[in-house]
Amino acid sequence: MTLNRQDPAKPWILIAVIAVQALCAAVFLGDMIADLSGMEAADAEQGEGPHAYIEGLAALALAAAIVIETRILMWLMRRKAHLEESLTSAQAAVQEVIDAEFANWGLTPAELDVATFLVKGLTTAEIAALRGSAEGTVKAQLNAIYRKSGTGNRAELMSLLIDTLMGQRQTEARNGPARIA
Repeated sequence: MTLNRQDPAKPWILIAVIAVQALCAAVFLGDMIADLSGMEAADAEQGEGPHAYIEGLAALALAAAIVIETRILMWLMRRKAHLEESLTSAQAAVQEVIDAEFANWGLTPAELDVATFLVKGLTTAEIAALRGSAEGTVKAQLNAIYRKSGTGNRAELMSLLIDTLMGQRQTEARNGPARIA
């Protein structure tokens, strides 16, 4: 199941900022060229030359900033795509571990549905409503799930799954349960 969330880091905002900066750089360069061409025509006032050079430096600095920002934006977009791909892979791996654990417990198809909803955090009433069954039926299925998993309640079942996901259950099976001193 994928959620369609709005991305808080909107690249179009950064692209718009870069476009505005490019426009400003073009205005600076145009003004500087106009100032320098006026100087050659001997129409320039005294002191206009240093002003034009400062404008030129500002325009070059702005252009350099635009190039740097564009490269950073491209890197961030590639990084975001890589992280999203990694997240998708991790989600699939977590689902595989949970599915394998459910298979090890020998759950019936109905118990599998209930266990899946349980892992997603739904209440007994919500599970019953989604499955179109009575709460008593869901409670009986939950008890069967707890029995088959060797747990006594929802918290223990979730703890067992988390331990399995973290790889701690396999270690305990080889070395015995960890003891608290």
